[in-house]
Amino acid sequence: AIDHFTTTAIFICYESIFSNEIDKNITKSDLIIHLTNDAWFGAYNGPQQHLVQMRARAIEQGLPVMRSANTGISALIDPYGRIIKKIPLNVEGFLDANIPKKLDKTLYSKIGAVYWNFFLICLFALLYFLCLKRKIKRN
Repeated sequence: AIDHFTTTAIFICYESIFSNEIDKNITKSDLIIHLTNDAWFGAYNGPQQHLVQMRARAIEQGLPVMRSANTGISALIDPYGRIIKKIPLNVEGFLDANIPKKLDKTLYSKIGAVYWNFFLICLFALLYFLCLKRKIKRN
């Protein structure tokens, strides 16, 4: 049932691997739909990695994801990144499942990747400073 969805954000293929593209285009969405053709990956790790990246987008945004891949792995992912149902690689089929509701805005969806990157740089700088200070004390 999709009665609790008003707006969907649709991403095609590799757009989904870029958090900043999702951040820019996700405003007021209740659901992410990801359409992709993973055939060019073959039977290697690409389809699994592509699926994992969509799980990360679901967690970042607090939104469920419907992923349809004509040769890859199709799946319904909840806002916590858990796979509710999936169709394996190179298997035809359809998913019949209730789509979970979105979460309240996540911290990531409020502040975005730029601030997280700044936070990580500050954290590493602080750790470096503390290690340097400890090393100076020993000498």
